[in-house]
Amino acid sequence: MKLIYGVKDRPAPGRLILFALQQLLAILAATIAVPMIIGNGMSISAALFGAGIGTIVYLLFTKFKSPVFLGSSFAFIGSMSAAFAGAASVAYLGYFGLIIGALFAGLVYVIIAIIIKFAGVDWIDKVMPAVVIGPTVALIGLSLSTSAVGNIAGNVIDPASGAYVMDVHGIVCLVCGLITLAVTIVCSIYGKKLLKMIPFIIGILSGYVVAAIFTGFSYIEGAEALRIIDFTQFSRMEWYPEFTFLRLFDIDYGAADMGAYIGTIAVAYIPVAFVVFAEHLADHKNISSIIETDLLKDPGLSRTLLGDGVGSIVGAFFGGCPNTTYGESIGCVAISGNASVITILLTTILAIVASFIAPFVTFLATIPDCVMGGVCMALYGFIAVSGLKMIQKVDLNDNKNLFVVSVILIAGVGGMALQFGEVTVTAIACALILGILANVLVNIRGKKKDGEEAEEQSGENKDETV
Repeated sequence: MKLIYGVKDRPAPGRLILFALQQLLAILAATIAVPMIIGNGMSISAALFGAGIGTIVYLLFTKFKSPVFLGSSFAFIGSMSAAFAGAASVAYLGYFGLIIGALFAGLVYVIIAIIIKFAGVDWIDKVMPAVVIGPTVALIGLSLSTSAVGNIAGNVIDPASGAYVMDVHGIVCLVCGLITLAVTIVCSIYGKKLLKMIPFIIGILSGYVVAAIFTGFSYIEGAEALRIIDFTQFSRMEWYPEFTFLRLFDIDYGAADMGAYIGTIAVAYIPVAFVVFAEHLADHKNISSIIETDLLKDPGLSRTLLGDGVGSIVGAFFGGCPNTTYGESIGCVAISGNASVITILLTTILAIVASFIAPFVTFLATIPDCVMGGVCMALYGFIAVSGLKMIQKVDLNDNKNLFVVSVILIAGVGGMALQFGEVTVTAIACALILGILANVLVNIRGKKKDGEEAEEQSGENKDETV
């Protein structure tokens, strides 16, 4: 994927602002979706602020060499829900759980980073070669495909057929989503200069305008099905971020069994952190292939882990959500050809400033799911394709490689997510683990055979000497 701007390049000020806004739009929907899913009064503005400040921490740890934005992690949704469930009898105690949980998860990253600092990263290429990491990266995009398709098709499924229901509302959603996708493609392929580099902004704005027109007609009696945008959100705007740490002063700590509660939080968060570590590796392998620099070696996996872990702690302190590197951000880099880390830095500043501008945050929140679905079809597809590009040089005529790729793809696409109590091992993590085990299994014989051949050769040499 040809880059127009490299990691160290600095676009002109006007373009830089547009690129940063495009990154913000790309990561926004998922970042604010997590607090909306958790509920319990969590602030979407605070989550946006936490993502911005967490990304700054990440950039500092990675020496501004990794052009990725960190947003709210979906992997910890179950853990965050457990924090509130375990604190149901004490007001606001769940917010304490969010911060303590992020601290536990971040410490896991710190410990792994310290181990890697001394052990090095060469073992990663042996444990997770291209035949393992390539299809795993592809799965990250493919696993998100259901969300993109569901959004673009209206998210109403017929239980009998399993197909999306194309009633009037569904058809309007599909039209808005497809127009967004079409405009994004046209801008990216046929656009000139700047237009070619900001296809998401043009696509989203085009889709929003079409959705607004349909919504305008929906106020005619009997045409309610045309309503795509919920403009009533402006009547309940969140005027300032309600930071998570401020809730800590309102908790009656004496009314809770803190020892048992902290134990519950530890069990909910720590195992998930190990699972997300696998996705951290896959994301950084992916962005490394795009910018053609191995981030696991420069600035180093230990630094990316520290940035991710400490960034999650800081982000949760303000917004309640542990952060993670975003595939949407990586896809935006790939499609726009802009890997400038200054763009990511400006995106963090925009996110922080925007969190205090209620009308702007509300406007972003009103972008319809179908419009974001149109953009995400391209974003997630690019993530999947970048993973497939990693295995271009892998010989799939060799059954050893074929078995490894097959196991990973089927486990991931099949949705092999496993739940153990409060802990859910995601389908991607399961697929990666199975891929690693399969790769070890198919290469055991090869290693033995190589050893036997070496011994035979040594014996032949001794015979010749005698």
